[in-house]
Amino acid sequence: MVYILLAPGFEEAEALVPADLLRRANIETALVSLSGETVTGSHGIAVTADMTLKGVDLSQADMVVLPGGGTGVQNLGADPAVEKLVREAARRNIRLAAICAAPTLLGRWGLLEGKQAVCYPGMEESLTGSQVQMARGVVADGTVITGRAAGSAFDFGLALVTALAGRDEADRVGGGIYY
Repeated sequence: MVYILLAPGFEEAEALVPADLLRRANIETALVSLSGETVTGSHGIAVTADMTLKGVDLSQADMVVLPGGGTGVQNLGADPAVEKLVREAARRNIRLAAICAAPTLLGRWGLLEGKQAVCYPGMEESLTGSQVQMARGVVADGTVITGRAAGSAFDFGLALVTALAGRDEADRVGGGIYY
């Protein structure tokens, strides 16, 4: 199961494109609200979540994904339950993925130590402990995948598919959308 955490103000493309690509690869994926059934993104698009944060079961998790969006990332970072969940996922070696401003949370929580990572341009100093990769849109390093911004959403989503189902499946999904 892939859990994509949605906080008010999340960047819609960074959550929904990866969710779509993962589901096309038949990878069970849940959109997770911090609270309530509906979450409104940074561009006013309201999304109905599959579950709330309380329903996340890390014993079933293959990956936890943090989409960006300035306000969304602030809201993710302000919720102690999110930090606790992400830290526990890391402790269990569950894959973590974050895009845009969200990798800065992984840096803040000490989860990028020695890892290559990327984030929204201008926020690199917040990737504490990482080896910042300036020229790449998506970076996979062990159990951590990071993406630059909304323009990287398809590459990011396909990297998630590759990590969970292999390159052939990512190529199949990418071909199916004429990527």
